[in-house]
Amino acid sequence: MTIATPLLEWYAALTPQTLAQAARYYAADARFRDPFNDVQGVAAITAIFEHMFATTEHPRFVITGCIVQEQQAFATWIFSFDLRGRHYEIEGGSHLRFDAEGRVSHHRDYWDAAEELLQKLPVVGAPIRWLRRQFRVQQA
Repeated sequence: MTIATPLLEWYAALTPQTLAQAARYYAADARFRDPFNDVQGVAAITAIFEHMFATTEHPRFVITGCIVQEQQAFATWIFSFDLRGRHYEIEGGSHLRFDAEGRVSHHRDYWDAAEELLQKLPVVGAPIRWLRRQFRVQQA
């Protein structure tokens, strides 16, 4: 068992009811950052996941790997959910730093919002797909 194991197990089983346990895994002044949010504190971090549960159906994290080095870890994951009748999957990773008590002090999610989400949306997707084609290297 590594320093990241309890946190990752919590994420893999995350429900609206288990959100109340966030303070067990995050330091009081922890910072969380992803492509859409940059917040500090357990209440603000919890609010992000409350919003996730309120706006998506069947959200779920599948942890696909984890590398631990001293007081930090990098975990890879797949976030799957349904939104307005369509299923989505986002692949990403999280850089986690832990404090002396083993709670997360810094959580930064890395994932490509354009590729993993925006280009898959009906209205916004077409111009993003077009733009990506313009910058893609043409294979011979």
